[in-house]
Amino acid sequence: MSFTTRPELIGTFGMVSSTHWLASSSAMAVLEKGGNAFDAAAAAGFVLQIVEPHLNGPGGELPVIFYSAREDRVRVLCGQGVTPAAMTIGKMRSLGLDVVPGTGLLPAVVPGAFGGWMAMLRDYGQLPLKDVLSYAIGYAKNGYPVIPRMAASILAIKDFFTSEWTTSAEQWLKDGEAPVPNRLFANPAIAATYERILEEASAKSDRAQQCEEARRVFYQGFVAEAIDKYFRSTPVLDTSGQRNYGLLNGDDLARWQPTYEDSTSYEYEGLTVHKTGPWGQGPVFLQQLALLKGFDLAAMDPLGPDFVHTVIECSKLAFADREVFYGDPDFASVPMEFLLSEQYNAERRKLIDANRASYELRPGNHGDSANRLALLLANAGRQQPGGFGQGEPTFAVLPELRGDTVHLDIVDRWGNMVSATPSGGWLQASPAVPGLGFNVTTRGQMFWMEPGLPSSLGPGRRPRTTLSPTLVTREGKPYAAFGSPGGDQQDQWSIQLFLKHVHHGMNFQAAIDAPAFQTAHFPGSFYPRAMQLGKMSAEGRFPESTLAQLRERGHDLSVAAPWELGRVCAVGLRHGLMRGAATPRQMQAYAVGR
Repeated sequence: MSFTTRPELIGTFGMVSSTHWLASSSAMAVLEKGGNAFDAAAAAGFVLQIVEPHLNGPGGELPVIFYSAREDRVRVLCGQGVTPAAMTIGKMRSLGLDVVPGTGLLPAVVPGAFGGWMAMLRDYGQLPLKDVLSYAIGYAKNGYPVIPRMAASILAIKDFFTSEWTTSAEQWLKDGEAPVPNRLFANPAIAATYERILEEASAKSDRAQQCEEARRVFYQGFVAEAIDKYFRSTPVLDTSGQRNYGLLNGDDLARWQPTYEDSTSYEYEGLTVHKTGPWGQGPVFLQQLALLKGFDLAAMDPLGPDFVHTVIECSKLAFADREVFYGDPDFASVPMEFLLSEQYNAERRKLIDANRASYELRPGNHGDSANRLALLLANAGRQQPGGFGQGEPTFAVLPELRGDTVHLDIVDRWGNMVSATPSGGWLQASPAVPGLGFNVTTRGQMFWMEPGLPSSLGPGRRPRTTLSPTLVTREGKPYAAFGSPGGDQQDQWSIQLFLKHVHHGMNFQAAIDAPAFQTAHFPGSFYPRAMQLGKMSAEGRFPESTLAQLRERGHDLSVAAPWELGRVCAVGLRHGLMRGAATPRQMQAYAVGR
């Protein structure tokens, strides 16, 4: 069976765009078996946990935006877990810490991916749970081909696994050696965990009840018990240089439930763009649109300096607002209506100099934003990076091979559409939990340890993640779904696809293939929270005249390799045709359909 990275196909059963060919083929098999987009998304998501464990895992998290044809509405599914009840700033400081570590047990939050997938299958799926999980179990039990970046990630931290995280050494090293690229590798412990969950869930006869029972087994049964026991009993070395016990316990897992929410949306050029709430960075995409609305982008050459400069400068303003306003809205008042208002953005546009790059972090003047900005500037990048634990996901050395996360988009024959960005539970972020075969997400590192910020650390809170799926509707009906791995770059890379499609008439594949750019002008979301004011990167395929003029406007410009920036994939539904596209970068994303 073969797949192409660059199709645009008519769909009969469905269209899948994903970051690994085994996930894409599993999703397509589910659609052909009679499953819908929700079944296919879950099947792909579980397979991605197995075949790209350096980018996501069973102990990770899950944000989803979807359109249900049955309900004729868009919803957000939040599978983002919360901090443990014991995780307070006071507790962390009592351990001698000024920052939440990037690795280990201490930064763990409730792993929400499993609960999120089970809730979606329970409420919107139509296949038996065994049919959906069978693909992941098969690959975990029988083996899958190791991709080079997975092997490089394990090789980079092999000695650390052997000396410190011995449970991970048992899981990921065979005879003391890292997996070999393009050879089969199996995860029998994960297969056994999922098989046991299925066995216990099978006591329920109804499909939906089986999904709910599987969720209960994970968060209140043997999985939660194993996590609780390991976190209480074993201190492990993390980026603080200390050995710390975990704070997450069984009660934290038992209390947590995934939730459904309304999307945060914005109207742009006759389309409605839907994102998560400000517990993720998703609304920053909408803020960029609200600023860009005041510019004639259609008249700008998408490869020219005016277009790149305008988008970059609007991104700087939007991401500055992300830093001072975004956080879990259950604990912070986030003025999204104000941030997306025309009055506010008309004033913000005045800050943009068409001929000069900004070197200031300039959030909007609203409420306590000035004090919050002072806190950020005093602490951004203050931490000195250690030998491991940097970026998304955290791991040692080889930064040029640094991974991030995964993304998938699916549309089916009934018109259901799903966009999901699973992440966390990276194999190199924390040690494997004995008896389970996987480790737990370290998203707690995204909190600030200074009181007074919307994303300040506190118990029971969702970290303000970078995970940012996108769904677009036109006149209330599904039009497109897209997204990307990439941490802080997700809503920079994705918006370039959208703008080039809307203003320059490019189809999804052409827009994805076009040269990409990004900025690092704001505090990074991951340890060590570095900030590079004025810094931007652009792929070397831009005309030399564009790069020269960007430098003349003052941008601190780095020229990246020709196909280095961006990991976007997409699906669409227009005029009865399903369309899909996937980035050729890294030759790892796929779009398939029938």
